[in-house]
Amino acid sequence: MKILSIIFLTIFMGNGCNSAKAQDMETTVIEYTANTRGFYQKITVKNQMLTVSKDRDGNDKPIPKKVSDADWKELVGCFKTVELDNLSKLKAITEKRFHDGAAIAKLKITLKEKAYETTSFDHGFPPKEIKKFVNMITSLAKK
Repeated sequence: MKILSIIFLTIFMGNGCNSAKAQDMETTVIEYTANTRGFYQKITVKNQMLTVSKDRDGNDKPIPKKVSDADWKELVGCFKTVELDNLSKLKAITEKRFHDGAAIAKLKITLKEKAYETTSFDHGFPPKEIKKFVNMITSLAKK
């Protein structure tokens, strides 16, 4: 009986953590920016809504679009793998941005009024720890 209770509690607590992470995702603001002298793109994801801005001055009025339930579920799954406290410590895998070979990109995640931000990396070549998450965000912006 004790073993059954322990198994039940383990499953219950594990599911509680997953739903808490999904709940956190609903209040999280994700901002991905990529820019060079002639290119600017800011992708913002918040509560299953996505906006894409191509004007660095903010003069354009991006139209929010709803992220499909399937894509949102996949994005939440990718978000669960991101270690927020380590974002600022991630190393870029390439250095093309140093000689105009790639746009300069950054990822910023604001969760519960605390911001977590990466150092700059090459657009299209994110650090391996966040590659799947960043690629998911950029692919949503193309849809």
